[in-house]
Order: sequence, then C-alpha cells, then structure tokens
Amino acid sequence: MIEELGPLVVEVDGPVRIVRLNRPQAMNAFDGELHRRFGALWTEIEADTDVRAVVLTGNGRAFSAGGSLDDFELFRTDFAERRKTMRQARRLVDEMLNVHVPVVAAVNGPAVGLGATLMTLCDIVFMSEDTFVADPHVASALVAGDGGVVTWPSHIGLLRAKQYLLTGDRIPAAVAVEMGLANFAVPADEVVTQATAFAHRLAALPPQAVQDTKGLLNQILRGNAVQVLGMGLAAESQSHDTAEYAEFPQKMKIKGR
Repeated sequence: MIEELGPLVVEVDGPVRIVRLNRPQAMNAFDGELHRRFGALWTEIEADTDVRAVVLTGNGRAFSAGGSLDDFELFRTDFAERRKTMRQARRLVDEMLNVHVPVVAAVNGPAVGLGATLMTLCDIVFMSEDTFVADPHVASALVAGDGGVVTWPSHIGLLRAKQYLLTGDRIPAAVAVEMGLANFAVPADEVVTQATAFAHRLAALPPQAVQDTKGLLNQILRGNAVQVLGMGLAAESQSHDTAEYAEFPQKMKIKGR
C-alpha cells in the first residue's frame, strides 16, 4: 500500500515503512511544507505498533539537496519565519534520534546540507556507488549548526568533521564508507532494494532488543545534541544577518549562468 502525502510518499511493506521524499523537481530540497510533514511523520511511526523498521530515500535523482535557495531572502528578512524553521530543524533532529525503530537510509542520489544531516541521523546507510554526500553550509555563508555538528564527529572523528564541514567538499560513496559515514556503497539500481532487504532483516529480529539497543547507541548522539544543537541553531540563525549570506543567492545565479 502506498499513501500519497504531498511532499512525502509512504509505502507499507509488511513491518517496514518505505518513506520517500517527494519533491523531485527541487531535488527533494526542504521547504516549509516538507519540514512540517517530515516532523509529523515520526510521531506517526511511533504510534504505529506494526512498524519494525523504516527505509528513507528520495524520489527522482537526489536523496535531498537540503535547504531551498528560494528561501534565502525569506529567512533574511522574516525573523518569525526564521525562528519557526529553526524550531522545525530542532524537532527533525530530535525526532530522528528518538524514534524507537531503526531507520535505514537508501541514498539514491546526492545528499547535500540538510540531506547529509538526514543521512547521518539514520542507523544504517546504503549509498548509490555513483553519488556523494556534502555539507556546504559554510560555503553558503551558514553555520553548520542544524545537525552536522551532532552526527559527523561521532561518525568520522573531530578532525575529519572539521575538514568536511568547513570546506563542504564532496565525499564520494566509496570514501564515505571507508571513513565511516556510510555502511554500504551499492549499484544505483539496487540501493533501495538492498536497503529494504536490510530493513526487513532488522524487522525480523526481536523488537525490544533491536529498539533498545538502538536507543542506547543513540544516547551518544543525544548527548551531542544536548551539548551543541541549541548553540548551533542559534549561531546558524545569526548567519542570516550577515552580508555574505545576503550575497550568496546572487552569486549562485551568476555561477549558474
């Protein structure tokens, strides 16, 4: 059964829920509607007693391009909208860290910015072998405060996290696996299939043992979130007031030409 939910598509596959980000025309970048729907999704997953695992992927050619360039001016000029988005960002991290069932990422295309954060908040990560992950917050004149500072140091170590969060350099799938940012790099036409098979493998294990082991392991990331996420979101909010942030969309338009 497939349920169309606007910017999300949720497929019921026995005890597994396959969740697809569904803004392919925008490379699954997050707008306000997707932020709201994605946050509510995890409450629904928690309430569904039949769910044992989740697969997260994207429709189209991207996993997620992260934030929307169209919103840059809005967040620069509308403080209330900016604050709301920061609250949604906090909820997104908290919900993904706290959801009791394992979440398997099927990274079918580029995972960029917030898309990279989504990927690193998952419990198991499959990547298409021809894609990459990158967090270009800093290159976009933004503090990388909405989740990358929570997950990346634990996955790949502090020095490597500094290297890639400060530069925004792209990390090919095979390198991501080698450094511990992903588990598997697989052929593009198999990434969802293999991720779903792994999710079913987890779903077949004793649920209390799986769920509480995941919860214990995520205590490390929850601790990171308590230490840095509030400060990170506040610092990222301040980025919207800088001259470099105001100039960034125009630079991208010129570069696009």
